[in-house]
Amino acid sequence: MLVKNRLLIPGPSQVPPEVNAAMARPIIGHRSGDFAKFHEELAKKLKQIFQTENEVVILTGSGTAAMEASVSSVVNPGDEVLCIVTGKFGERFAELAKVYGANVTVVEAKWGETYDLDTVTKLIQEKKFKLVCATHNETSTGVTNNIPALGDLCRKYDALLLVDAVSSMGGMDIKTDEWNVDLMVSGSQKAFMLPPGLSFVSISPKALEVINNNDSTNYYLSLKKAKKSQDKWSTPYTPNVSLFYALDEACNMILKEGLDTVFMRHKLLAEACQEAVKALGLNLLAKEEISSYTVTAFTGNVDTEAVRSLLKKKFGFAVAGGQDSLKGKIIRIGHMGYMDFADLFGVIAALELCLKEVGYPVELGKGVGAAMDVFYRGGRD
Repeated sequence: MLVKNRLLIPGPSQVPPEVNAAMARPIIGHRSGDFAKFHEELAKKLKQIFQTENEVVILTGSGTAAMEASVSSVVNPGDEVLCIVTGKFGERFAELAKVYGANVTVVEAKWGETYDLDTVTKLIQEKKFKLVCATHNETSTGVTNNIPALGDLCRKYDALLLVDAVSSMGGMDIKTDEWNVDLMVSGSQKAFMLPPGLSFVSISPKALEVINNNDSTNYYLSLKKAKKSQDKWSTPYTPNVSLFYALDEACNMILKEGLDTVFMRHKLLAEACQEAVKALGLNLLAKEEISSYTVTAFTGNVDTEAVRSLLKKKFGFAVAGGQDSLKGKIIRIGHMGYMDFADLFGVIAALELCLKEVGYPVELGKGVGAAMDVFYRGGRD
């Protein structure tokens, strides 16, 4: 039987044909005037998606490269850094800050939950932090964290705010400037609908001043160098020109669809997936009010790894399992970027069949029906 492979993990995500085609354009010299003009226009499109007036620099490297560039460009040994950890990628910020010699304070929430604002407020009031790091959308747990509240705190107590929006930028409504985010990080392979290999950082004037006056020891991942080169619409080192072409096409697709429409599509996909999961008697890891719009994590009285294996082998749907303490305990379905209702209905229908095959009591069609109802109503009441 024919099985089409569909990638519904929380990144990399599916790549549109138009984006794949863009990567076949003839290479141009990255030090040429043609590239400089192209780079300038591309940066303008990124600023629209980031909803910022700040410069957005483009790095050749994954989202972690942008995270490291941001941390290493502002942190000196002995600096006080607060890291808010609500999952695997929040842990990465803490690890990076320690690598660069910071005195790291960690606020950790149970996986599947968000941070406690009162605890964070008390810490920021009691200690002078140079940098506060947080994840907007934690793909390891399906939790979205409250960034506007952190932005208000950091502005009040004069700390830089660094946010990982790798899995949410381009799929969720992120108001970089309005939320007072100094360094907003994202990557190519999630809602931006690209292959892995590019990452982006928006830099506020406040952050740029710190970066320019900082005694950083980084070299390739230097935001100081990246910003200085981008002022001339160049890059400090050789960029991935083909991925720049792909990014341009992806930005065109996002902006043509319209940001509000893109955000609503992701919201509907998320709500439909979550309602389907609940209708099947499975349990969402994150509470509804903090659930991600780009990934749904769930569990239940079932062998999740057996279900995942069947989904891929029999129906071609690649979905993710859990990480670290959640390994073998949850399933994560990514619904970001180049995805529509047919993709979602397909994976929910396949999920029902796989659940039935492993002996889980399921009424076929119940999950799909719940998802359809969300789309018919245009969202939750």
